[in-house]
Amino acid sequence: MSKEKQSRTVQTTGHAWDGDIQEFNNPLPTWWLWGFYATVVFAIVYWIFYPAWPIGDDYTKGIGNEIEYTTKDGKTVTTHWNTRALYERDLQEARAVSDKFAASLKDVGYADILKDADKSNYATSAANVLFADNCAGCHQPGGAGLPGHYPSLVDDDWIWGSSYEKVEETIRKGRQGIMPGFSASLKDAQVSDVAEYVLSLSGESVDDEMVKRGQKIFHGDAGCVVCHTKTGQGNIDMGSANLTDQIWTVANINTKSDHDKKLVAVKKIINNGINRSMPAWEKRFTDTEIKMLTLYVHQLGSSN
Repeated sequence: MSKEKQSRTVQTTGHAWDGDIQEFNNPLPTWWLWGFYATVVFAIVYWIFYPAWPIGDDYTKGIGNEIEYTTKDGKTVTTHWNTRALYERDLQEARAVSDKFAASLKDVGYADILKDADKSNYATSAANVLFADNCAGCHQPGGAGLPGHYPSLVDDDWIWGSSYEKVEETIRKGRQGIMPGFSASLKDAQVSDVAEYVLSLSGESVDDEMVKRGQKIFHGDAGCVVCHTKTGQGNIDMGSANLTDQIWTVANINTKSDHDKKLVAVKKIINNGINRSMPAWEKRFTDTEIKMLTLYVHQLGSSN
């Protein structure tokens, strides 16, 4: 074998198995070795400067810069560099900006907030988070509501009033929606007649004879007019629903459903009544947070 061919032959370690399986002695590429050495150096430097090794119940703190931050309750903390402290410091800076904007909203009316783009954007963004954390569980993300259970806030139908003052009052004080059930005082045929009359108020095609009978019951023995008024448009002060606007705040009615399904849904409400409540939030939220939420909720659906 020539010297040139022998130099190109891969060397072995001398180990062999089954007579013909040999272990080659291929050296690692130089670039790979230098890369490996660099990672070792980097690791050592990292261990020196940053928290790294556990020691009993403690750990090495490193010799990086100290971080100072102030907690939400005003306590100043100085500690070694770590990601938790870095997060707390960033949170403190964000809180300072938030507090500055919140203070600027304290004595400003709703109309003035809407005129100022920065204040309006901040109020909407902050309230969006408050709503998602505290209100969306019932009213659903975006305020779409849950038919038959929790009212929609995006349909411009506000049974307790849609002015800023009324919306704020609702958030502060909460609401209690109560309607008695009539299953014990009205026969099924009478309930059907009243339901037919209620559907007629919102422009549904109905049985005229049933409507006449239902109207007498609605305005007479059942006493529905006490809350829903003679016109069926409801009473904001009592939180009674408007029955003439084709918006169903409690009955689970799809406008595309056939008449029989709508009748069944209305009868269910008349028979069982309503008993639902919304908690008061004035002890949980600050005045500024309530103001921001009021602005946000009002913008979801009200045109007033």
